[in-house]
Amino acid sequence: MSEHKTAAPDAGPQRLRPPYASVLDLIGQTPVVELTKFDIGKCRLFIKLESQNPGGSIKDRIALSMIAAAEKQGKLKRGGTIVEATAGNTGLGLAQVGIPKGYRIILVVPDKMSREKIQHLRALGAEVRMTRSDVGKGHAEYYQDMAEKLAAELPGAFYANQFANPANPLAHETTTGPEIFTQLEGDVDAVVVGVGSGGTLTGLGRYFAKVSPKTEMILADPVGSVLAPLIKTGKMEEAGSWTVEGIGEDFVPPNADLSLVKKAYSITDKQSMLAVRDLLSKEGILAGSSSGTLLSAALRYCREQTSAKRVVTFVCDSGNKYLSKVFDDFWLAEQGLAEQEQHGDLRDLVMRSHRTGDTVFVGPEESLLNAYGRMRRSDVSQLPVLDEGKLVGIVDESDILAHVDGPYDSRWDRFKAPVRTAMTSNLHTLQASQTLDALLPVFDRNEVAIIFDGDEFVGLITRIDLINHLRRAR
Repeated sequence: MSEHKTAAPDAGPQRLRPPYASVLDLIGQTPVVELTKFDIGKCRLFIKLESQNPGGSIKDRIALSMIAAAEKQGKLKRGGTIVEATAGNTGLGLAQVGIPKGYRIILVVPDKMSREKIQHLRALGAEVRMTRSDVGKGHAEYYQDMAEKLAAELPGAFYANQFANPANPLAHETTTGPEIFTQLEGDVDAVVVGVGSGGTLTGLGRYFAKVSPKTEMILADPVGSVLAPLIKTGKMEEAGSWTVEGIGEDFVPPNADLSLVKKAYSITDKQSMLAVRDLLSKEGILAGSSSGTLLSAALRYCREQTSAKRVVTFVCDSGNKYLSKVFDDFWLAEQGLAEQEQHGDLRDLVMRSHRTGDTVFVGPEESLLNAYGRMRRSDVSQLPVLDEGKLVGIVDESDILAHVDGPYDSRWDRFKAPVRTAMTSNLHTLQASQTLDALLPVFDRNEVAIIFDGDEFVGLITRIDLINHLRRAR
C-alpha cells in the first residue's frame, strides 16, 4: 500500500504567522494590490489596503501614535478620558486602541456619517455625540469646536485633536511611507492622497522628500472642499457641501502641509461613488466613499501621463461601513448620484419602481406582522398591497396600529390577521404623465401618491420622495 504525503506549503513569503498577542499588533503592514482592470494609460496603479487594519481604516495608525505620545508626555493618565472630533474612522481607531487600555472615549461626530460607523463606535463602547454637518468652524455646533470645548470642561480629559497633533503625520512618516517604499521596491513616482486632517499627506510627503525626491504628492479633493481650489488659485474660496466622508475641509488643518502637493484634482461626489463601485465590481475590492475620490483622481493622473509611472493610492477604509449609502442604489438615487433616465414627469419621483421589481409590497392574505416586518426592514411607512400583480390596496403604519391596538390577551391574534382586514382599498391614483402640481392635493389629504401608467401600477411617491426631487433639482 503506497503512502500518501501532504504537500509542504510554499516556502516563499507566508501570510500565515503564529498568533499575535493583541489585535493592536495587526495595525500597519497592510498589503498592496496592483489594479489591472482599469484604463490607466501607460502607468501602473497600486492600491494599499488600509481597510485591513483591525479598525477597518488608515486611522488606526494615528490613533495608536497619538495615544502612545499622550501617554509618554503625561497628557493621558490611567483611567482618563479621550475626546475627539471625527468623521468616524479616527474615533474607531481611538476606541480600538483606547478602550482596552481602560480609557473613556467621547467622540463628536457630524450627522452625515454613515449608520454603520455610528453603530460600530457604540458597539466598541465609545460615547457618541452627534452634531451638525452643515456648519463651519466658529459655529457653536461645529464638531471640532464642540469637541475642544467638551475636553476643556472635563477634568483630566485629553483632546486628541488629529488636525494639529504632530503624532498624526509622524505615524505615516514612520510606518506608512516606509511600507510603501519597501513594497514598491523603492520605485514610486506618485502618491495620491486625500486630506481630512492632513496627516497622511504631510507624513508621506516628508518621508518621500527624504528617500525619493522624484515622488509627487497628488491631492484628491471633493468638490466643495476649499483645499484643491486653494492649491490651484492661491485663493481661499467659500466651502460648499459634499457627500463623501472623511476627506475635504472648509479650512486648512494645521497638520496639512499643502506645499508638498504637486497637483490637485477636484472630484465630484458622483465620480467618487461610481469609482468605488467600479473598484468592487472590477477588482473585487470593497472600499469606502473617500477611496472612490482617491481612485478617481489617481485614474485621471495616470491617463494624463505621457511616460510610464508607478502610482499608489489607498483604500482608506472598508466599504462595509457604507453599505446603507454608497452601495445602496436607492440611496444613490435619492442623493442624485445615480445614472437614471429622466422622463420629465412623475416617473422621475418613483424611487422603487414596480416595473424593475424594486417595489416592496405585501399580499392581501399575508399577516399584518409580515407587513410590519417588511416596513421595518425596508425603512418605509407604507406598502402597496398586490394580488397577482394587481394593486388592491395600501397599508400603512396607522392602518396596522389601528387594527392591532386593543386588549393585550388577543393582540397576537390581531397581528396574525390578514392585511386585507386593515388595508385601505378606496384608492386615489395619478397618471405618470402628470406634473408635480398633482402631488400636493394628495399630500394635503395625508395620502401617499399612487402612480399608474395607463392600467399598469408604477409605484408610490411620498413626501420625502418629493423633497428629495426638489433638492436634487437645484
